Amino acid sequence: MAGYGTYAPPQSTPYAPLFPPSLAGPTNQQQTNVSNSASSRISNMSNNTYVMSGSPMKNSRRRTGEPYMPKIITTVGQRPACLVNASVTYVGNDMIYAFGGFDQYTDEVYNHVLKLNLTARQWSLVDNYGDIPGVRMGHTSCLWQGDKLLVYGGENEHRIHLSDVVIFDIKTAHWTSPEINGPIPRGRARHSAVIHDDKLFVCGGMTGGDNAVLDDICFLDLKTWTWSRTWRFVARYDHSSWVWGGKIWVSGGMSEDLDRSSEIWWLDFRGTPAFEGGPVYGMAGSDDARPLGERYGGYGFAQSPPPALGSTGYAANTGVQSNSATQIQRVPPVAPGAISSVKFISSPNLPIQNVGTHFHVFSSGCMLDFVTPATNMPLDTSLSALDLDTLRWQKLADGKDLFSPTYRWHYCCLNADGTHAWLLGCPKEIRGGVNGDTEEYLSDVVPIDLRKFGLLGNKMSQEARNEQRIPTSDTFVSSHLSAIGADLARTFNQPPESGSGTDFTITALRDDDYDAENMSEDGSPTTTFATPSTTTTEPAPSNTSPPIHVHRLILTARWPHFSRLYNSQMQEFHTRRMHIPEPYPAVKAFLYYLYTDSISSPPPTEFNSASNNASSTSPSLEDVANMMVMSNIYDMPRLRHLCVNRLVRDLDVQHAALIFDRASTAQEDWLKRRAASFCMTHWGRVVRTSTFRQLKRSAMLELCEGVDAEGRVVGGDELEAVGGLGGARLGSGYGVLYGGNGRKRGRVVSAVDGVEEGDGEGEGDGEADGDGEGEEEDEGMEIS
Repeated sequence: MAGYGTYAPPQSTPYAPLFPPSLAGPTNQQQTNVSNSASSRISNMSNNTYVMSGSPMKNSRRRTGEPYMPKIITTVGQRPACLVNASVTYVGNDMIYAFGGFDQYTDEVYNHVLKLNLTARQWSLVDNYGDIPGVRMGHTSCLWQGDKLLVYGGENEHRIHLSDVVIFDIKTAHWTSPEINGPIPRGRARHSAVIHDDKLFVCGGMTGGDNAVLDDICFLDLKTWTWSRTWRFVARYDHSSWVWGGKIWVSGGMSEDLDRSSEIWWLDFRGTPAFEGGPVYGMAGSDDARPLGERYGGYGFAQSPPPALGSTGYAANTGVQSNSATQIQRVPPVAPGAISSVKFISSPNLPIQNVGTHFHVFSSGCMLDFVTPATNMPLDTSLSALDLDTLRWQKLADGKDLFSPTYRWHYCCLNADGTHAWLLGCPKEIRGGVNGDTEEYLSDVVPIDLRKFGLLGNKMSQEARNEQRIPTSDTFVSSHLSAIGADLARTFNQPPESGSGTDFTITALRDDDYDAENMSEDGSPTTTFATPSTTTTEPAPSNTSPPIHVHRLILTARWPHFSRLYNSQMQEFHTRRMHIPEPYPAVKAFLYYLYTDSISSPPPTEFNSASNNASSTSPSLEDVANMMVMSNIYDMPRLRHLCVNRLVRDLDVQHAALIFDRASTAQEDWLKRRAASFCMTHWGRVVRTSTFRQLKRSAMLELCEGVDAEGRVVGGDELEAVGGLGGARLGSGYGVLYGGNGRKRGRVVSAVDGVEEGDGEGEGDGEADGDGEGEEEDEGMEIS
């Protein structure tokens, strides 16, 4: 498999396009290799129609590759000690930068800059220059403008909390200190910071000699270097924050009660002038140029003397508390905008916050929770995702498939697109060092390709489209499609006489004639086509769909396989007709994707003619599963990525067996195992679906073989007796939450794990399982 699930079949396999013997391109030997069934099928078709190859034969599923298992990389060079509260940032070009931190063995606090070359697997100390900041730990470091690190706050060697801002230029290794204006917030450490819309948002943290937990939020305008005022939000430290969908999200970390929180908070700042505009404090042109202490003396503001400057001219290097030029003596107001929170009580896939070491990061519209080993029990670990649109958890991978229980992981960082993550740590058993050196180092790295788990990445997510503030196009003001996609959709499958400019027709199998059981060795249907009429207007064969009218130009630009065939100058191909032996809805949806770059359905709020036309073409889940197979045949990784993402997001009882079968055919091993796990969890319901009964016998056996030899089916009453219906966690730590009235609740249980993993997704009829699509939709969470 090349790249993400990429399979480029050789020409000698059944995946290769089948060429008629009369084509100009192939040699005699190639003509001989065409199977008899394909020759019969082609000869019975019209001589004016080119026939594409069908789905790969079902036996090819046995050739799937090994499951994705990230490999641990051991580094060399000037490896840093296992520093506490350092900053670790991926800066692009296979480089990770580490700054500061506290050495737990020597009690030293550092201001060193180190970089890890992931290609060379080597650490090195960076010589840095300029206004070098003082030592610190518990600070934040954000990648800014692609080549700078923006460092804020932290705690120095005297346990004094800082509130300074320093900038490290990665290209020149030079430090600078911008001139800051406005009411500087309280010094803090172990806070969170994120850059969005040229603003550095800072939230929470610890401050003062008693390490009080802060509950505030503020931002620094990076255009004017002016701090905003401070507002109350949520009290947290050691947490994560990010901006998505016009909201600031906060997750994880510790609360004021020193408990690990299972809550997620967000502040919706859309339409709030205080956040969308720049701060007014200290800005040129202000109506009142008096000092802040004089201007706001009646509101409890106190002006403090400026801190003493060190030899570098920068207070952070002296050990003097560079805390606040303006300190607020009263309780700040609540942050403007809508503040909401959700507390997750119980869910089959909810990670337990007090088990393992958690890293919360954002990618693809989801909050990812890496639960890494804290003990030698691998069953306590996992990779889970919280969809921020639906607030539903799903488990992407078991910890045993990602994290070795013999390693301890200290830091996690992502690339800007959220498609790759790196965990940095060391073995639990310290390797023998030179001269008896037994100190722990950040010696090992686990690179994780998040696309393997169906995540699209931030660029391919719907976020960019959701934030559009201009009309979709000049033709349609509102559409779920992109601008050019909304316009091109109007010309899709319109006959030439309508003035649409279509100049090519494609046919497929009639949907009711597509039968996976009747597949030849080359993957094509064994049913022969009727002999075409000799009249000028040839009727379609009996099992051929109505024609789909398309534009050769669009197909050539968007479909590489079509482009290669078109440019080969084959005579029959230039008759402007093609037959694809796949189900008609899937072929139509595939061609519609080439026009619109979308496989999603329009939102229910869209009622214009564009959305009505799109809703008749937008693919169902079955169509998406078949499109995933087609993306494998034609080597289209972007389409495959979109299909996998939607299938895992919308996986339900009705389609679970179908998705398992199609994932097996398309060699998507992770999705196949995900669907199999879902089927085992909801076995009583899945076996009663039409898609399960339509499975080929070999696929049905393969699905059943997913249970271990000691597994058995547990009925609803027995499962309820052991707590399996209430989200209880047995054996391996995985339970399932069932809703409804208890009918059809049987599931497969492993003798080792006690209760198999559950996904909590149901059929949407109120009798569904879990916290998903039925009437029990909000079960398992508290919303405030």
